[in-house]
Amino acid sequence: MFDTQPLYKVAKVLLAPRKGILAADQSVTSMNKQLESLGLKPTPELRRLYRQLLFTTPGMEEFVSGVILHDASIRNHTDEGTKFSDVLIAKGIIPIIKVDKGTVPHDNYPREVLTQGLDDLAERAREYYNMGARASKWRAVLTISDNTPTMENLRTDAMTMARYASIMQNAGLLPIVEPEVLFSGSHSLRRAQAVTTETLRVFFSALVEQKVDLKAVILKSSMVLAGSSHKNQSTPEEVAVATIETFKQSVPETVPGIVFLSGGQTPKRATANLNAIAKLEAESDLPWEFAFSFSRGIEEPVQNAWLGKKENVPLAQAELIKRLRLNSLADGGEYSPDME
Repeated sequence: MFDTQPLYKVAKVLLAPRKGILAADQSVTSMNKQLESLGLKPTPELRRLYRQLLFTTPGMEEFVSGVILHDASIRNHTDEGTKFSDVLIAKGIIPIIKVDKGTVPHDNYPREVLTQGLDDLAERAREYYNMGARASKWRAVLTISDNTPTMENLRTDAMTMARYASIMQNAGLLPIVEPEVLFSGSHSLRRAQAVTTETLRVFFSALVEQKVDLKAVILKSSMVLAGSSHKNQSTPEEVAVATIETFKQSVPETVPGIVFLSGGQTPKRATANLNAIAKLEAESDLPWEFAFSFSRGIEEPVQNAWLGKKENVPLAQAELIKRLRLNSLADGGEYSPDME
C-alpha cells in the first residue's frame, strides 16, 4: 500500500489561497463542439494549438495551482516539442489527469448514467505518474428530476468512484472526486440542496468503506443553486448559504478542501457565486479550504477572443489572466461585478 502522506503535500499545494485549478480536460468530442461553436473546423492540430495557448500563458502560475488534462493533452507538446506536462511543471503547476472514460446509460434506470473507466486504471495511473501527473480526477454525473437520482444509481456510481480513489492513492496520485449534480433542470434551490447533500453523504460513505484516506482527497463539487430553468433563480447569497449548509451536513472534516466547478453557469455568475461563498466562509468556522476549478467559467471568454487565429493568441491569453485574476479575488471575497 502506498504511503499517502506525500499526497497531503500535493493537496496543500493545490488548495493554496487565492489560486485555483484550471479544468482543461474536455474530451475530444466536447472540445470539437466548442470549436464548432466558434465557426471552426475541429482538427487535432487546432485542439493542440488551443491547449498550447492556455498552458504557455505568461503569469498564469500566479493564479493557478493545477491544471486538469485529458489523455490527449498530457501526451501532446508545444511547437518546440516540449511536453505540456513539462511546461506546467516548469511553472510550478501540478499536472492533474482526468482518468474516467465518460458515462454510459445505467441499465434499467431511465435518464441515469454511470461513469466507466476502472478497467486497466491501475496500469494507466502508473503511466500518468511517470508522465508527471501527481493528481487525478474522476467525474460522476447526477441529474435532478422528480424521480432521479435514485439511491441505486448513487450507490453504484459512488462505489465505482471509491474504487478509483483507492487505486489512485496506491499509485501515488491524489484523487479529486467530482460527483456533479447538474445545474440543468427546473428544480428548486431546496431540491438541489437535498439532492446534493444526499449525494455527498453516499459518496463519502463509499470512500470510507473502501478505506480511502480522506486526508488525501479533494472534493470537486457543484455549487448548490436552483435549476437553470427554475422560475426563481438563486442569488449569490442564497447559493452561498445553501452550499455551505450542504457541506456541513455531508463532507467529513478530514477532507482538506473543496474546489468548485462552474457547471454551466456563465463566467460572471460563477465568479459572483464563488465570491459570496468566500465571504460566508470567512464568517464561519469551517475545516476546509475552498478554491475554484472552472472550465467554461474561465475558458469561454478565452475561446471567443482567440477564434482559432494565431494573431489573437496574446488577446486570448490576456482574457485568461483577467478571468483567473477575477476568480482569485473572488476566492478571497474581494470581487465586484464592477471589475468586469
